[in-house]
Amino acid sequence: MENEKVRCLIIGSGPAGYTAAIYAGRAGLNPVLYEGIQPGGQLTSTTDIENFPGYPLGTSGIMMMEDFREQAERFGADIRQGIATAADLSASPYRITIDDGSVIEAESVIIATGATAKYLGLPDEEKYAGMGVSACATCDGFFYRGKVVAVVGGGDTACEEAIYLAGLASKVYLIVRKPYLRASQIMQERVAYSENIEVLFEHNAVGLFGEDSVEGVHLVERAGMSDEEEYDLPVDGFFLAIGHKPNSDIFKPYLDTDETGYIITVPGTPRTKIAGVFAAGDVADPDYRQAVTAAASGCKAAIEAERYLSECEYNQKNR
Repeated sequence: MENEKVRCLIIGSGPAGYTAAIYAGRAGLNPVLYEGIQPGGQLTSTTDIENFPGYPLGTSGIMMMEDFREQAERFGADIRQGIATAADLSASPYRITIDDGSVIEAESVIIATGATAKYLGLPDEEKYAGMGVSACATCDGFFYRGKVVAVVGGGDTACEEAIYLAGLASKVYLIVRKPYLRASQIMQERVAYSENIEVLFEHNAVGLFGEDSVEGVHLVERAGMSDEEEYDLPVDGFFLAIGHKPNSDIFKPYLDTDETGYIITVPGTPRTKIAGVFAAGDVADPDYRQAVTAAASGCKAAIEAERYLSECEYNQKNR
């Protein structure tokens, strides 16, 4: 079977992928988008979104992504279900293999595969997803004003999340597996100076409880030691801050990534080290990971793809 040839291939959905499809569609690039493992991206697991411009009364992540998808289709984007399983970016046209066995040859590629939040692996995390369990304090912290929350983690991200939540919640417990924080000294000091943050060293969260939403966390202190203790801690929200894993594995042989796996782009742009290949959204953003910043980067990627393709066409005509 002959490989399908496209001008602009977008891998992944969510705010970055769908926005890229909107802009690429309006530019006449006839984009093809494969939605990936989770159509709509991580945002579809967020119950309420109140901080995205244009939704003054708020909306759900699922509804917002349906709006994005519908708008992309309006401008001619060919949106398909499927997962990219392999990539060959050694030469243009770039070859992307889809899980149904088909191979797409693309003149330009926008990678918007996102990042996956790391979880502890507790069954209760899935049970209470969107009902007290979150991996984004900036996204969901507002809903816990004046309430008691717990943050799991001991690095800079966990400390940043705890400090952010301390400005909203009445009490923040920072659950740390080790007897010390791995965070930078300045972050440790900021945690120490926050009156409503209490650090629980040598604690492991082993489960959650509650009727319709999280009401508390099952903790084990000094697990495996002679003085091991199990107890329940009442909380209204449970925030995971143990990192994210960028979905970039199939591109690593060709693109530069940092030690975590985030794709490195030219500063201030979505351009990668390979001409015609762009990265947008959380797969290239270790710092912000917000819907609005992902959408903005998707816009940039599509504009860059249109410029790249126009330049290629111009050069071919004037050889």
